Amino acid sequence: TIAEHLGDIMVLSRVTGEDYYRDPGLHRTLLGDGLATSWAGLFGGPPNTTYGENVGVMAITKVFNVSVVRTAAIIAIVLSFVQKIGALISTIPEPVMGGISIVLFGVIAASGIRTLVDAGIDFGDKRNLVISSVILVLGIGGAELSIGTFNLHGMALATVAGIILNLILPKNGTSPTAEEK
Repeated sequence: TIAEHLGDIMVLSRVTGEDYYRDPGLHRTLLGDGLATSWAGLFGGPPNTTYGENVGVMAITKVFNVSVVRTAAIIAIVLSFVQKIGALISTIPEPVMGGISIVLFGVIAASGIRTLVDAGIDFGDKRNLVISSVILVLGIGGAELSIGTFNLHGMALATVAGIILNLILPKNGTSPTAEEK
């Protein structure tokens, strides 16, 4: 979840125009993530992770006010205990939920790519294009790698593949050009 947390904080910073790595600071955001997981464990819940969907909603609505987001979270938690609300939500047709998901995840992906472009990543460079393409396909496509009892899938597999490709693929100027061959 650390890779996802870092990515979500980076995209959230880009979407809101604030630097959350500095204020409140990465150490505080990771601490908050850890404390939330600890609290969930105390109540028998699963570990928590950051969710990019919320960043997508913020990017679409342009509502960045912490009080509004906090209030929406509290309302969502309270409503989760009302069975009739759950039943009402389950009546929303799957194609509608699918369409909403496409928009949300598309906004998240576009914001992430914008962050890379703004950072000066040259997608005209074949090396960068290959690395980013592999990461996107593995991360979004639900690929899974199983070796015995060891499993990697989703973001974890994409992160490891990206790191390995970054280490083994030749950097600019080190691979022979067509003229040199």
